[in-house]
Amino acid sequence: MIQPLAKLSAAVVLTAGAALTPTAMPAAYAAVPERPATVPGRSAAAVRVAANPYERGPAPTEKSVTAGRGPFAIEKMEVPAGSGEGFNKGTIYAPTDLGQGTFGAIAVAPGFVASRATVGWYGPRLASQGFVVMTLDTNSPFDMPAARGAQLLAALEYMARKSKVKDRIDASRLAAMGHSMGGGGSLEAAKDRPSLQAAVPLAPWSTAHDWKDVKVPTMIMAADGDLIAPAGTMAETFYASLTAAPEKAYLELQNALHITFISPNATIAKYAIAWMKRFVDNDVRYERFLCPEPKAGGAIAEYRGTCPTA
Repeated sequence: MIQPLAKLSAAVVLTAGAALTPTAMPAAYAAVPERPATVPGRSAAAVRVAANPYERGPAPTEKSVTAGRGPFAIEKMEVPAGSGEGFNKGTIYAPTDLGQGTFGAIAVAPGFVASRATVGWYGPRLASQGFVVMTLDTNSPFDMPAARGAQLLAALEYMARKSKVKDRIDASRLAAMGHSMGGGGSLEAAKDRPSLQAAVPLAPWSTAHDWKDVKVPTMIMAADGDLIAPAGTMAETFYASLTAAPEKAYLELQNALHITFISPNATIAKYAIAWMKRFVDNDVRYERFLCPEPKAGGAIAEYRGTCPTA
């Protein structure tokens, strides 16, 4: 553990510096409903709408999932320290549209000695696609992945039960996401809370390599040039150990580094949105981005997965 932590510490200056660049943003659970069935005499679209009340927004396109903002107007609100139990503080981004029902919620944790500014761009990017999103500052910048996982779950609980936007959230549709040790934290959260609907660890760092107890649909993203959480010894082995996850995917970015994930990136956004939409909202319209599996090329060094189908 000493050597990886030394590498991680060496990246702190890079991470903190990148967070200040113009591209980084400042500062009882139910199961997913059954997939829609075919009904004689009714179109597939009509059946899907009737069977899935969680679809939000128009049908997706390549342009819509790679755009800097989605179709929903959003608002931003700060969550001061002491607002809830089990986490430090954060920022919530939420759709302002109150006419489409409730939304799924996503909590996002940063990496080792990093602030929520390093994952700040995920807030508006995901919220504008129809989610309530909270980016976190951890209790201590030195918290290990297990502590970050507990804080992600505490933040989700606060969002759904006590926050100013709790009435906009469906407490049965929650998800965890994080970068580096925050990515390891999202795996911990998924392991500890199997009722989560999705997890998206980004360049996850953890000394734990066995995630056979995770029963949550999980997409792990990695970078081919990552020296902090090397894909071959971390993300890939984590993915291989997800033997109980009902659906899983592994996306490795090409010509990318550990810090690639802290700045806006169309490829990262596209697949994070598609995964969250498919499993938090049960929205099969987004399967087109996951199945058939994307081929290597361009920004993608490698992709593998279980290719969910309706």
